[in-house]
Amino acid sequence: MLRQLAALTRPLPAAGPRALALAVYSGAIGEHFEARETGVEGVACVDDAARACGLLCRLWAATGNDALRRWAEGLLDFVLWMSDGDGHWHNFIYDWHGTRNTDGPTSAGGVNFWQARATCALAEVSLLLEQDCARDVLTEALDAAAFSSPPSDVRCIHAVAALNLLERSLDPGLSTRLAAWCDELTACERGGMLMNSPDERGHPHLWGHIQEGVLADSSVALGRTDLLTVAVSSAEAVFAEVIESGFDLPHVHSYDVQSAVFVMDRLAEVTGRPRYLELAQKARGWFDGRNPAGAAIFDRTTGRVADGLDEGRVSDRSGAEANVTAGLALLTDPDALSAARSWSGAL
Repeated sequence: MLRQLAALTRPLPAAGPRALALAVYSGAIGEHFEARETGVEGVACVDDAARACGLLCRLWAATGNDALRRWAEGLLDFVLWMSDGDGHWHNFIYDWHGTRNTDGPTSAGGVNFWQARATCALAEVSLLLEQDCARDVLTEALDAAAFSSPPSDVRCIHAVAALNLLERSLDPGLSTRLAAWCDELTACERGGMLMNSPDERGHPHLWGHIQEGVLADSSVALGRTDLLTVAVSSAEAVFAEVIESGFDLPHVHSYDVQSAVFVMDRLAEVTGRPRYLELAQKARGWFDGRNPAGAAIFDRTTGRVADGLDEGRVSDRSGAEANVTAGLALLTDPDALSAARSWSGAL
């Protein structure tokens, strides 16, 4: 998927001499087009760039390939440029001249997905590249997160940022914040399942649902076994049957599957139970055809990850989110690591 991410990557001189952004969507023949789910949104966004930055940092840490680090730093320049200066971010640019979308519903400043993902990217850079990057911006972002009450699927991304920072160095104040955020996550529960928001009914959506993995890691960081108990119980209810079925759902996106992989990987690491390793591997199999359609979502010949599987049909689109989240799900895949080691840096 590095080939496809490279095909989606474009320079953005308005954001700085090395700044890079990812085209949101790509069609069947590789053409780029803008997001329009809620009116005209834009051609590239912080959401995608921040997650891609984290992926590339992790690949650099695993391989030592400096071309990946430079790529990550170019994306980070774009993320920082989109900050509005008070711990919030705008998400989309309308065009490749860098015209910001400042007030659209998927781009306005606030404590939301793109604010949380930008915060997480800064924390991952701090941990993985072992450098303090825009510390003042990160501090403002964490403060903004602390003085807000976002839904659980946003709050858990803030918690990941905190866990990354605590892995690098102890911080009692941040530990206190993390504990409060975990209490928020555990309180948002219905029928034994952690929900993505207080208003959610039925089975929680899997897109970005990583609460159980966050609570598992937090149980170790905070020394709280109660968090692990909740994580295990909810993960069994939310994910186990879905993974066993090969994600037999009407609509499945790469991010749904990556969320399942993350949760199972974290539970396997914290509990040491082989069951969760097996479920993680079964979930990864979705990309190579372990799904109701028996279809490969990740075309390993072209390097393209399809945007999803809808009613048994593989999408002919291959956008940024699908490829980034697939990359995160397949980080330990031998072929993916081999490709990352030999990546030439051509964008």
